[in-house]
Amino acid sequence: MAKHALLVMDVQRVVVDRYPDPTYLPRLREAVGAARTGGLPVIYVVVGFRPGYPEISTRNKMFGALAGTAAAAGSDHATQIHPDVAPEPGDIVITKRRVSAFAGSDLDMVLRAGDIDHLVLTGIATSGVVLSTVRQAADLDFGLTVLADGCLDADPEVHRVLVDKVFPRQADVTTVADWAATRIRQKPATR
Repeated sequence: MAKHALLVMDVQRVVVDRYPDPTYLPRLREAVGAARTGGLPVIYVVVGFRPGYPEISTRNKMFGALAGTAAAAGSDHATQIHPDVAPEPGDIVITKRRVSAFAGSDLDMVLRAGDIDHLVLTGIATSGVVLSTVRQAADLDFGLTVLADGCLDADPEVHRVLVDKVFPRQADVTTVADWAATRIRQKPATR
């Protein structure tokens, strides 16, 4: 039987502030609550860098421009998970150095040590961390579920194409409400 974990990715204050959707955090809070009720591990993934940004190459189109800004620093504000969905004791927080939750992090080690073989993905942005993590996790042979409305993107059409056409090739795609209903019906597992 597969052991699942919920990944809450890039839901840092500095990221959430760029995606003003008043319905997003309540939906995400529902997913986190359902995971906890079902006894699933909740793993938060944040992007962060060391002081001086030694991980960022000027050749990196996405992060190269961030190297000189406060948002890219490893400061508490830059890596702080939004308080509406903040981790609780026992939750795991992973710091990554690139777009995918696996890139420059110890996520794979944590998952394998916990015998977790199925990931339930949420996060900002659908075309960033979610897409990159779906692709890499599938290549690492993890089972995958994407909570379509637990993901958010600046471009609604890009989000739609990814959740309707791209992700179903490698993941089950459902809604937070439908997934939460299955978690609540199942007997809580051991964390």
